[in-house]
Amino acid sequence: MTKLSVLDQTPVPSGSHPTEAIANTVDLARLTESLGYHRYWVAEHHGTHGLAGAAPEVMIAHVAAATSRIRVGSGGVMLPHYSALKVAELFRLLATIHPGRIDLGLGRAPGGTPLATIALQRNRHHPAGDDFLEQLAELRAWLSDAFPDDHAFAKMPATPVPPIPPELWLLSSSGYSAQASAHFGTGLCFAHFINREGGEEAMHYYRENFREYLTGDRPRGAVAVRVLCADTDEEAQYLASSADLWRLRQRRFREHGTVPTPEEAIAYPYTDVDREIILDARQRVIVGDPQRVHTQLSELAERYGVDEVLVVTITHDHAARRRSYELLAAAFDLAGATDAPSALSGR
Repeated sequence: MTKLSVLDQTPVPSGSHPTEAIANTVDLARLTESLGYHRYWVAEHHGTHGLAGAAPEVMIAHVAAATSRIRVGSGGVMLPHYSALKVAELFRLLATIHPGRIDLGLGRAPGGTPLATIALQRNRHHPAGDDFLEQLAELRAWLSDAFPDDHAFAKMPATPVPPIPPELWLLSSSGYSAQASAHFGTGLCFAHFINREGGEEAMHYYRENFREYLTGDRPRGAVAVRVLCADTDEEAQYLASSADLWRLRQRRFREHGTVPTPEEAIAYPYTDVDREIILDARQRVIVGDPQRVHTQLSELAERYGVDEVLVVTITHDHAARRRSYELLAAAFDLAGATDAPSALSGR
């Protein structure tokens, strides 16, 4: 059975304020918990007016406090910006407050523009090199109290020590993180919504080369994909148009504004190049009615060889986003989806 989870980027619809976007995140977390979703991850993005989640550790605390059962985590913390010890302390503290519910998903990407990367650096005269693997090794040791006795940090614990450690994942859009995940014994989530090429091979490599970092570690694989589900295909395509335009503006014009309405998206004067870009981006998105989305998501999970899918849904209308997750829960017979929508009656 495929587990469904949520990857929430906390989108800010046009005409609204980030305060509303954050309230929408809490509302969606409560809803998806009640519907039987497995985990709820929040993202890290910098320098954009369209996404309100610049600090996932703060959002995790907020969401976990507003829920009671669903796992809550990061998708992900962009480790190159930070001290490994500080990240370990943050997530050990979260796991102490919410035992058995905290995930630490890590990314290697900047989570923003090159300018944002420079602004986040403490020393801007000497940019940090790519020491992600060294950072990851330190973080893994701090989370597990596993520094060798002769290591300089052996007597420097990451406190507090939680009753159950946070579950460690790497987010990947290439083979690099798959290799690191296998080596350090972490979970691996492939971002299909970023890159639809190479994910199946990366997941296969991860499973074949996985090694235990701690006794009992086992491969944990998931795939993250953009989804928009509505009662009809026609409605789903209409709602998806706003995210099409939003992503087009980001890619083509480096505009990082709020999510437009479908009406604005439909009226937009697209060029042939624009339409080609949208068509290409749509290859990484699943849009349609519940039956279509259920089929395509199930096929995607089977291709990746995973039993968990993280669903990323961006709409202008929060009610439509809620509806999308409700329809998915019913389509996959999640435990909390007791009232199956009529649109599923033909399935």
